[in-house]
Amino acid sequence: MPGPDSFLLLSAAVFSGAFVSGLAGFAFSAVAGAILLHMLQPLEAVPLMMACSVGVQATNLWALRNSIRWKDTIVLTLGGLLGVPLALWLLHNADARLFQRVFGLTIATYAAYMLFKPGLGRLHEMSRSRTAIVGFGGGLIGGLTAMPGALPTIWCEMHGLPKTEQRGLVQPFIAVMQMSSLTMMLARNELSTKVLVDLAWSIPALLAGTALGILAFRRLNDALFRRIILSILLLSGLLLVV
Repeated sequence: MPGPDSFLLLSAAVFSGAFVSGLAGFAFSAVAGAILLHMLQPLEAVPLMMACSVGVQATNLWALRNSIRWKDTIVLTLGGLLGVPLALWLLHNADARLFQRVFGLTIATYAAYMLFKPGLGRLHEMSRSRTAIVGFGGGLIGGLTAMPGALPTIWCEMHGLPKTEQRGLVQPFIAVMQMSSLTMMLARNELSTKVLVDLAWSIPALLAGTALGILAFRRLNDALFRRIILSILLLSGLLLVV
């Protein structure tokens, strides 16, 4: 069992990430990672965040099962699965940290602009070919930043989708991307037993944070949900830059 201080920090990180992810549908790693990456080694923190994120997404999917856009999310997910292998190659052959900072600055700038320019016109057509390209980008970015949902969330926001439709499109995508990454790590024997121990101790905070986040989501109107999404994108982008 971790020490009292470590347990409290672990629980606080997981609860915060789960609440935000339950509320907004993404950004578990961005929020929880602000603490976990300072108390655990990356090879322990990253798979722990992925495993916790899968738990949050599974709960979200059940809560929003009637809103899932199956046809669109399949197209999005297939594109994402094509992006994951390229992301793994880039992790070993390119400067992933530079990519993270550029992407973080990009989404932070977009979110800040949209928060203060809410009158910008919306896109109307969500074609399958473009959705697949967005999915590819999400899979690629997710493999390099642990934030696969950021780009699809922006795509939905640009089209002005209502909150339930947005979540119904993005949630399955994030779940599949995180499970794919975990499967690859298992196949490469990159998961330590400490990850499983920390995951077990995280479950109470994970369940509590997710439940409260989903409850808060159901009480939001679309306008407030949009501002929360943009604020989380802004915060997530800044966390990638620093």
